[in-house]
Amino acid sequence: MFTIALPKGRLVNKVCKLFAACGFDCEDVLADDRRLVSFSGDGGVRYLLVKPSDVAIYVERGAADAGVCGKDVLLEGENDVYELMNLGFGKCRMCVAAPVGFRENLTAPLRVATKFPNIAKAYYAGKSREIDIIKLNGSIELAPILGLSDVIVDLVETGATLRQNDLEIVETVLPVSARLIANKASMKFKAADMQKLTDALRQKGETA
Repeated sequence: MFTIALPKGRLVNKVCKLFAACGFDCEDVLADDRRLVSFSGDGGVRYLLVKPSDVAIYVERGAADAGVCGKDVLLEGENDVYELMNLGFGKCRMCVAAPVGFRENLTAPLRVATKFPNIAKAYYAGKSREIDIIKLNGSIELAPILGLSDVIVDLVETGATLRQNDLEIVETVLPVSARLIANKASMKFKAADMQKLTDALRQKGETA
């Protein structure tokens, strides 16, 4: 059986519609989004519905042969998987944001609040900038408002939340979108299934 890990939440409908258009039956997934394990009509494909940040772990560890996750998940987790394809949806940006009018003190370490410490460290290392990482799991925008940090590094889709909290984008770290990933062993031992999936997705992209 070929197993695909799908991200819970806002992306799952887009992923399933894309897969269905490519001939991969996801009806069971869409029928009940509380079910964690679903199957295609012919029983040939098993779908795992997992937290987006966990998709790459399931794939890396072999619990899933393939999966769909954001580029941010791959870079932050540094998982040992193959990145096969940019699926072109779920687009947003990883950005540095600060209070409106913020002026950086270059003589002191920059205090950076983020859910993505590895991405932030790599970005500022490339700028040879000394930073103090403050790892948070939510409400990142509060950190600079309360003086906990100077800036934040976070995903930005529309920027509405930033504007509502008197923050603005000062730098773009990288563009983010959904990616198809694969387990390294599955690329060898389930090559036919993997090829069928990638060929169908590429053909759909070319005709879209």
